[in-house]
Amino acid sequence: MDHKTTEYQAFSHQILTWYRENPRDLPWRGTDDPYKIWLSEIILQQTRVAQGLPYYYAFVTAYPTVKDLALASEEEVLRLWQGLGYYSRARNLHACAKSIWFEMSGEFPDTYDKLLKLKGVGSYTASAIASFAYGEVKAVVDGNVFRVLARYFGIETDIASSRAKKEFEALANQLIPKDHPGEFNQAMMDFGARLCTPRNPDCESCPFKTSCFARLHNMVSDLPVKINKVKIKERHFHYYVIKCGNSWVWKKRTSGDIWEGLHDFPQVESSEELPSLTMDIPSALKEEPLLLPKNYRHVLSHQRLNAVFSEMKIKEENFEELENWCENEGFMLVAEDKIESLAKPKLIVNFLNDQGI
Repeated sequence: MDHKTTEYQAFSHQILTWYRENPRDLPWRGTDDPYKIWLSEIILQQTRVAQGLPYYYAFVTAYPTVKDLALASEEEVLRLWQGLGYYSRARNLHACAKSIWFEMSGEFPDTYDKLLKLKGVGSYTASAIASFAYGEVKAVVDGNVFRVLARYFGIETDIASSRAKKEFEALANQLIPKDHPGEFNQAMMDFGARLCTPRNPDCESCPFKTSCFARLHNMVSDLPVKINKVKIKERHFHYYVIKCGNSWVWKKRTSGDIWEGLHDFPQVESSEELPSLTMDIPSALKEEPLLLPKNYRHVLSHQRLNAVFSEMKIKEENFEELENWCENEGFMLVAEDKIESLAKPKLIVNFLNDQGI
């Protein structure tokens, strides 16, 4: 047995020992149900466990099986997902459930290669389901795993580069033990999330403190290397909250939009800080808009949204004309007591909360 093999076995043994001594009680642990594992993995993409946990409970309560999720409407799924962000995950989740139920007789694929063909399932999620549900020896590689491997083994490859994924996956698949693949993957993810954190890792409590390359070479803050920084795009929205009696004007975001399938208000958008923007509204409907005092900001992964809201109250005698205008412009009139049932972006939810809605 060569030195590298011995080192790899020692690493795997140590991280499994740490994991068994520091268990975390999570509802998707200890199950081999691929539906619940898949659901948890999709929810936890780009999401901390503390934030994702209540959503997981809500989904398994509302949709205890893949059949229940498949038969739900997209509107219901998006409404339950509201506030979690990255809404393409919810749309893919729903589409995938329908595919499994209607095209695969409700049976989840049982290998990594087959799982990869599911909508919204990439190599990480496929590896997680394959190893946790079916015991397939396939390593997961996410941000936590990148960080642990880069620091322990001193890997200086830019994790944003095209070759990094293959390099880290190859190493992780050499480390993963054949008899405990699922447990090893859980251990790696937990270790990165709880101990070997991006900032202020607990190196003093780390079982690898005498063998970790980054600690021994004072490079903990330098690894992993990520050279390409995401450029943040600024967007400026001027929303018009148009009311007529007890009805509000809403629009449903269209295909290809960041909030596809969600509802917000008619708006004018600018790439620069908002000037005085106006909407093209029929003269009979025009009322002087009242600019509401509070500005709103909402930060997404690649975008920073800045929003202001103006309120317009249309006389009830003009309801029919407003209704016709909405139909022509692709808007919808919604009674105030029905607003809660609409799936909405967090930005709009925050505004409504401030309005006491």
